[in-house]
Amino acid sequence: MHLADFVAGSVGGAFGVAVGYPLDTVKVNHHPHPHLHQLQVLYQVSGFYRGMSMPLSTVSISSSLVFGTYRNVLHLLQELRHRGAADAHRKADLFVSGFAGGVAQVLVMSPADIVKVRLQCQSELPDSRPKYRGPVHCLLSIARDEGLLGLYRGSAALALRDGPSFATYFLTYNSICDALRSTDSSQPGWTVVLLAGGVSGMCGWAVGTPMDVIKARLQVSGVSGRRYRGFFHCLSHSVRSEGPAVLFRGLTVNCIRAFPVNMSVFAMYELVVRFLRSPS
Repeated sequence: MHLADFVAGSVGGAFGVAVGYPLDTVKVNHHPHPHLHQLQVLYQVSGFYRGMSMPLSTVSISSSLVFGTYRNVLHLLQELRHRGAADAHRKADLFVSGFAGGVAQVLVMSPADIVKVRLQCQSELPDSRPKYRGPVHCLLSIARDEGLLGLYRGSAALALRDGPSFATYFLTYNSICDALRSTDSSQPGWTVVLLAGGVSGMCGWAVGTPMDVIKARLQVSGVSGRRYRGFFHCLSHSVRSEGPAVLFRGLTVNCIRAFPVNMSVFAMYELVVRFLRSPS
């Protein structure tokens, strides 16, 4: 098993949270209620980073699962094809491995994600008393009021978002690195890593944004009463009432956020994994 990728993915994911959390707060609030006046309360440092402690503590686990699962599934597919580690990876293998990594993180990511969304969206009502006092209180309140399954509201949309998104993510990253890697080097240079990481993040979000919109709406629906009966009801109701373009609401913010975040994630990932794999 490739353990270095679990460690490097954990460090890279946590670093990416710190870089991209402010824009993520804007993105989440933009999905359910896309009115500009709601951003006024967010233009405070505390507002931008509201609810960050939970994702910061859990994203290292989910990112570890993504990168570790991706690398080990890719290694397994290489072995099944009787190919060595130095042989070029097939595009289909990269896609399948990335898909597996994206789905694997849902069990960990779904509860943390719904807590993050609920805490962020409290900023929509600045004059009212916040329903949740913090991440732990929010987590316990959802479990008590909505049951344990309430922590996994939107998990189907999360899996449908992260599976194809991470498949595109890793496929794009490796394709760019292979195309721009110098012929006399077995590893891409740092400029290539930064470029490939940023572009792969944008491509991943271009694929994942429709499901991200549905996921956010399902999660927020529990704050002021259950509005949607489930995934398909939310999807059909949103498209019917607001048009197909609603599925791409927030795409610009997602892409703007994705470039620096994933540039940072892959840079830190490559730094840690190269250190751990270097000869002692």
